[in-house]
Amino acid sequence: MASPKDFQTFVFLDIETTGLPKDRPRMAELCLFAVHRRSLQRSLLRGAVTPSDQLPRVIDKLTLCIDPQKPFTPTAEEITGLSNQNLEENCKPDLNGAAVEAVQGFLGRQTGPICLVAHNGLGYDFPLLCAEFQRVGASLPPDTGCLDTLPALRELVKGAIGNYQLGRLYLYFYGQEPLRAHSAEGDVITLLLVFLAKATELMEWASLNARSWGEIQPMYSLSRN
Repeated sequence: MASPKDFQTFVFLDIETTGLPKDRPRMAELCLFAVHRRSLQRSLLRGAVTPSDQLPRVIDKLTLCIDPQKPFTPTAEEITGLSNQNLEENCKPDLNGAAVEAVQGFLGRQTGPICLVAHNGLGYDFPLLCAEFQRVGASLPPDTGCLDTLPALRELVKGAIGNYQLGRLYLYFYGQEPLRAHSAEGDVITLLLVFLAKATELMEWASLNARSWGEIQPMYSLSRN
């Protein structure tokens, strides 16, 4: 961004999909946790017996399961526990106007400026979400912030660990493996707790380095499915 931005709400997100970027994946599950910066700051001040005790009390949450209208790769199905069959059996529709309105309404009720937060967000989550929204003729406000915690934490804990995957960062900060990995909500909880371990530094890093949604390009061309 051109100048520092004082983000008031951080929206932590994770997407479970049908495969890797080379597979031109589709979204099958989306989770958003919205936390005001005041809650992030207060969580740092209170003692915690377990990592989950650090979670802010005031969090808005949205989780959507979506029929991707595309087969899962065997690896994605095994990792996520989602499949075309179980989504169809539970009558989950594809990404439609109602789902888009739910996301836009969820973000619209948060205090701005808003910053989306995802781990490897610039490499995966943000471009995929952009592609999916463009596919249905929707978007987000172009000035919405986009913070990728992968490069941020590489800089902030430089040299402390060799692998900056989300699970390894959680292990580094909390001395244990995260729970419920590879569900969208489980990964958002892990991301939020990792963020809390460096919240002051990450909020400052975001104010100076976050991209804007208007800069995000779709993961793949929309000219073919």
